[in-house]
Amino acid sequence: MGGEAALDLSAVPEVVFTDPQVATVGLTAAQASEQGFQVDSRTLSLENVPRALANFDTRGFIQLVAEHGSGRLLGAQVLAPEGGEIIQTAVFAVRHRLTVRDLAERLFPYLTMVEGLKLCAQTFTRDVTQLSCCAG
Repeated sequence: MGGEAALDLSAVPEVVFTDPQVATVGLTAAQASEQGFQVDSRTLSLENVPRALANFDTRGFIQLVAEHGSGRLLGAQVLAPEGGEIIQTAVFAVRHRLTVRDLAERLFPYLTMVEGLKLCAQTFTRDVTQLSCCAG
């Protein structure tokens, strides 16, 4: 239309509304490796997410893919009942080049599914099964 407008497609969420939902943003570990990145990835079972335990629905996981060394988040994949809601926070993290440390150190509201992103980020440096005292 003649302006300077540009569409930024650097972090586009994808959601498949199955039960549980499948959601992704950025690169998978395989895609990142194919593009020449050295990657670290972690997968957190929903059995370690307090909200999933409270909902009595622990089907699924959250996976984060990070660049080895820098920890920059390259992608996230979610299989969870609220995967479409969870992925949006990961979209911002990928788009703004946050690291897994950035996610691990942020405050997330307790007893929400999106808290699983923080817990997954924490698995890069610690055993999160030892963190929760209240949900099991």
